[in-house]
Amino acid sequence: MAKPSTFGNMVLSLSLICLVCAALLGFVYSVTAGPIAETELKKVNNAIAAVVPEFDNTPSEEVLQVDDSFVYPASKEGVITGYAVRVKSSGFGGPIQMMVGFTPDGTVYNTSVISHSETPGLGAKITDESIKPRVQIKGKNPGVNNITVSKDGGEIDAITASTITSRAFLKGVSAAYEVFKKAVSLVPVEQPAEETTNTEDNGQE
Repeated sequence: MAKPSTFGNMVLSLSLICLVCAALLGFVYSVTAGPIAETELKKVNNAIAAVVPEFDNTPSEEVLQVDDSFVYPASKEGVITGYAVRVKSSGFGGPIQMMVGFTPDGTVYNTSVISHSETPGLGAKITDESIKPRVQIKGKNPGVNNITVSKDGGEIDAITASTITSRAFLKGVSAAYEVFKKAVSLVPVEQPAEETTNTEDNGQE
């Protein structure tokens, strides 16, 4: 004979269901967390490699947080070759996650778009390395050059029919430059150790 439905029984049943669901969610998270983190790290490392000069360190292991952004210093033989700065800008369809690479003097080396929500066929072209904003920004120094779109009096041509996305991209570059300036003071530039020659016993004065 079935027990009569009471408020207490309903609460108990719902509590058991919630516990089971929570356990299942926890299990799924534990299984997927590792692969998701690895995929994200790979995406970040690929973006770093694309935007800074050659390096032999592991920038993702030396990451610095500056304000709400992340800086990955790249170096070769102990000498800083560049800084990859990860920033977020607001595009037409939502946030644009991007990586901007600078040489030590503040010149833009290259850029990489990590993720975006822009309109396919229009703003989504921002992922294409051959579009004018991404080509023209290379070699520019935001501290010297006017890196706004030509419609606003700047030096950079916008994507056709996607001025809003182009502006967002360039604002991201400008924001990255401000972060870069702060990072320079935080990351000491190590110089290679000078070789010394022992001449005490070689008969030379």
